[in-house]
Amino acid sequence: MQYLPIFTKLDNKPVLIIGGGEVALRKCRAFLQARGRVTLVAPEFCHELLEMAQEKTVTLVHDYFSPEQLDGQMLVIAATDLNAVNEAVFNAANERNIFVNVVDDQPKCSFIFPSIVDRNPITIAISSAGTAPVLARRLREKLETLIPQHIGPLAELVGSFRHKVKQRFKQFSDRRQFWESVFDSQVVSKVQTGDIDAASAQLDAMLNNTVEPEGEVYVIGAGPGDPELLTLKALQLMQQADVVVYDYLVSDEIMELVRRDADLICVGKRMGNHSVEQHDTNQLLVRLAKEGKKVCRIKGGDPFIYGRGGEEVQVLVANHVSYQIVPGITAAAGCAAYAGIPLTHRDHAQAIQFVTGHCKKDGQDLDWRSLAQPHQTLAVYMGVVKSPHIQAQLLEHGRAATTPVAIVENGTRKNQRVVTGQLGSLAELIEHNNIQSPALLIIGEVAQLHHELAWFGKQSQTSSFAQPLTDIA
Repeated sequence: MQYLPIFTKLDNKPVLIIGGGEVALRKCRAFLQARGRVTLVAPEFCHELLEMAQEKTVTLVHDYFSPEQLDGQMLVIAATDLNAVNEAVFNAANERNIFVNVVDDQPKCSFIFPSIVDRNPITIAISSAGTAPVLARRLREKLETLIPQHIGPLAELVGSFRHKVKQRFKQFSDRRQFWESVFDSQVVSKVQTGDIDAASAQLDAMLNNTVEPEGEVYVIGAGPGDPELLTLKALQLMQQADVVVYDYLVSDEIMELVRRDADLICVGKRMGNHSVEQHDTNQLLVRLAKEGKKVCRIKGGDPFIYGRGGEEVQVLVANHVSYQIVPGITAAAGCAAYAGIPLTHRDHAQAIQFVTGHCKKDGQDLDWRSLAQPHQTLAVYMGVVKSPHIQAQLLEHGRAATTPVAIVENGTRKNQRVVTGQLGSLAELIEHNNIQSPALLIIGEVAQLHHELAWFGKQSQTSSFAQPLTDIA
């Protein structure tokens, strides 16, 4: 370990920066954020520093560097573009045993600036000991996707209870067990939704042993398959769940991101084969939540777009079960984008309709006259099996047989396949190419743009360094 990681309290402590340009400004802002008392020395200063001096947030000394300027300082930064000046600052600081940082000159640094994930009062610092600052910044970006914003307010809340907890539990092991139960409780989700008063009240009740375990259901949209299309909130809640209730449409790559020790329950539905009836799934969610468990109900696409999420949430409401809803990228948006097909386009489609080829047995038939209108896009979910009927109805109600169509199979996934043709041969295209679910039908003039705009799998892709971590316990 080349540098000892420490967090220094700079409240009104004297800090000196030699330099007056953009780099000095950046370092100055960092010190001011930590409430340091900043002085800058340079013959000239940038406009922003001059404004800060007028506002009396910093002190500017219009002068060249001299060693006596270091007297009484706690930290020193050399941020000039003159090597001789930077070296003089380094030597003078060492003689006085003052911590010094020469910007972009790691051998002349007795302290360095880490990349920071700031969730005040939680602070995470990442350092490469000055050898690879861009890599450290990339790691910080990855952590930014994983550390939720509510961690800061949560830390402030539990910090305000530390004294009470110490009075209530004399043994360290008892206090640790209590805090573990807090972080596994709905105190966290209440802070997440901004209800600090309710979270505080629950903490009080837990401290007095008056709270029964309270479960919650997270209804989460997993998107069409690519794990990098998950929202940050979805990933964070997936990592918190005790039980994961999932469908077949959730990709294996996404399932690898759930909490490692969570119980997995598949309630998947496939055409003609419902492994668990919807009523039973609804009751399963209620039962698990009533047992005090955090339940991740994860669905392909978006739970409120042909995902039966509304039906399940209605049952949760009727049974007084707490829940959160996390939208996902619906198949129409994700598959169309990865196929290079804009769902709307000023030259081709001024409207879009989402429809499903699989409705309730006693449900109303679709308004085919409306769906057959030109210059609009139809995104048909679960339409593979019913494609002969869809084709016939659209043609019967006036849609031209030459209307472009695209079938996107396994959209956004590594094995994505796009088949294009015309409406008059839609069913034949599906049969001839042995199209399998999941597949999305895109019907309309925009489908012809696939050949011009296709990109996924057609060109080298930049590696996504910030993809979600898959090895989180």
